[in-house]
Order: sequence, then structure tokens, then C-alpha cells
Amino acid sequence: MLQLVLINLFRNPLRSALTLGSVLVALFLYSSLGAVLDSLQATADSGSRERLATRHAIALTNFLPYDYKDRILSIPGVKRVCTQVWFGGLIGGQRQRITQFAVDDDFWPMYTKDLQIVEWSEPQVAMSVPPDHDPHLAAYHAERTACIVGRGVMKKKGWKLGQTIHLQGTRYRGGWDMTIRGVYVKLPGGSWNEDLILFHNEYLVEKGMGGKPSTGVFKVELSDPSQSAAIATQIDAMFENSDNATKTESEQAFGAGFISMFGNVPFALRVIGLAVVFTILVISANTMVMAVRERTSEIAVLKTLGFTDGAVFGMVVAEAAILTTGGGIAGALLAKFGLQGKPLAFIPAMTITWATVLTAILIAIGLGMVSGFIPAWQASRLRIVDALRRVD
Repeated sequence: MLQLVLINLFRNPLRSALTLGSVLVALFLYSSLGAVLDSLQATADSGSRERLATRHAIALTNFLPYDYKDRILSIPGVKRVCTQVWFGGLIGGQRQRITQFAVDDDFWPMYTKDLQIVEWSEPQVAMSVPPDHDPHLAAYHAERTACIVGRGVMKKKGWKLGQTIHLQGTRYRGGWDMTIRGVYVKLPGGSWNEDLILFHNEYLVEKGMGGKPSTGVFKVELSDPSQSAAIATQIDAMFENSDNATKTESEQAFGAGFISMFGNVPFALRVIGLAVVFTILVISANTMVMAVRERTSEIAVLKTLGFTDGAVFGMVVAEAAILTTGGGIAGALLAKFGLQGKPLAFIPAMTITWATVLTAILIAIGLGMVSGFIPAWQASRLRIVDALRRVD
């Protein structure tokens, strides 16, 4: 029976190829939309529940006074506080999907379990680093204009260790020259991807802030993560009546809140995905209706030779399922291997999970069965005499 199904599939190779291609494109699009959702979710989940993020209560774009750092550090249970300022410079005169952050020295010991320095420059003069800092950061600490770059950026741009790169400021005007003094990789379970440029906060304060430090976000490391809710409340209560009230939440919740700034993008993507599925359902159903109609007399002959209604029904459904499943597998795998790690708009590196790929393949199988159901039911109910009498 399988051989008969395959023969019927290739009786009209052009129509089968076009239908297969339509399913491939549709499921590629569906998987691509799923990849965007996976990437947004990965970004939201990348933060740690054991660290807190303190930002301005009104908006993320509002800055907080730098002296809040010492006041937060004075709260019992707070182990370390670091600052992060989004820079947003242009590379090569164009805005590229490479994120840049100005960080202070407390950033590095806070994220030792998230990042690892794998390439580094040696300092020109021997110098020591703080006990809780990676000794490979010595050259970085010795040079105010030094930066640490993710391996993903290094490969993408073809940069080399020790190279001086030029950024054109947008929010902080002027040209910014930085020398690459280290390359990091993301450790398993780490909060940061490998598409960042990290540089000294002091450099930003001196050149871009006129010597008046402020920060976008304070990251807070706790001695006892179980006290995170209580400490978050204390931080916000400390600045509640100030001109710059704060909002403190877990680092993971902060990431999810950042994604929420994109509004109803996830909902819109799901609606588009449903539209794609419905469209391919109509295309597949139309193909199978035409295929069965062309073979009406042949189906009658098969029944005359002893094929049961159930066998005829199964052949038509199998034909539709094979057609859509082939296109679905090809489209889903093309999205998986073609989009994984690629930048897209505000997403520095796309992520597409195998769960999304499997969902797309299952949808393709389901589409084949649903689109083939009505033609198969009509074929199985066809009377031999009526079929042989029909003239198209």
C-alpha cells in the first residue's frame, strides 16, 4: 500500500513539489516566529533569581545617582553592588546589534559564575588585582580605555586581542576608542550571552557624564538569596520619598520586564503563526481534493479489486500526511540550523529550541491528516458504479 501511496504522490510531480514547497515555507515561517518567542523567553529567563536589579521606579531610561550604591551596600544581607549603564554606540558608523555596557569593578567578581576570561593581554607593568578578581583582568584594570569583548562579537567582527576599536557615541556624543584586553565566554547557566562589549564605567563618567556619575541599573548580590524579597523591599523603602525612587526586583524579573517593553509582540507573533497554519491547511486540502477527484475511476477499480473503504481512506490520508510532513520537517530544520545564533533586530542571537522544531513537525503531520480527512472520507464512501459512470 505504501508503494501505491508514493506512486500517487508523484503522478503530478509539479503539483506535489509546489505543495511541498508551500508547506516548507509556511513551517519555516512558523518556526521562525517560534524562534523569536524562544529568544524573548530565553532573554527573560537569563537572569538569576539570586541577584536583584534596582532601577528608577518611573522608567528604565531614567538614571539613578551613583551614591545610591553605598547606601544599598549598607543594608544587612547585601554582599556586593555593581553598576551597569547601557551605552548604545555605533560601530563602523552604523547601529549594529552589539550591546555595550559600562560596568564598574564590582561587576567582575559578581559574575564569576557567568563569564570566563579565555583570552587576555598581559599588562605592560606587573600589577596585582583585588583578591576576588580574575587575575587575567590585570591589563584591563591597568588601562582606563580597555574593554572586554564576548567571543561571539570577536568572531562576528573578525577582531583580534589588543586591537583598538572605535565607537561613535549616540547618547554620549563623540568618538570612543577602546582597546580589547580580554575575551570572555558564557559559562553554562550564565546570565550573559557572548555578544557584549564591556568597558570601564570610569571612562564613561569622565568623558560622557562630565565627571558626575549616575547609573541605569544597580545589580545587587546577596549573602542569603532567600532574603531577596525582604531586601528588595528595604531598598525601595530607603529611596521611597526621594526624587529618584527605585524599583527593585529579581534579575530574572528585571529581564522579563525589559521584554515586556516590546508590548504585545508575542501575542502578534502567535496570531501570525495561526494564520500561517490555517493558510497551509487550505492549500493542502485543495491539493488533496484535486488529487482524489482526478483518480475517481481508479479508486473504483481499487475497490473492485477488493480494497476496503478503510484501505482507501488510509491511502488518501497517508498521501496528505507524507506530503505535509516532508515539507514540515524540512522547514523546521531549516529554521533551526539557519537561524540559531543569528542576530535579528533587537535580538543579538536567535534561539530556537527543539521543542519548537518538534511542535512544527507535529503541526505538519496534523495538517496532513486534517487536510486529507474530507477527501479520504469522500473516496471511501464512493460507490463503484457511480465512480465508473462519472465523466469529468
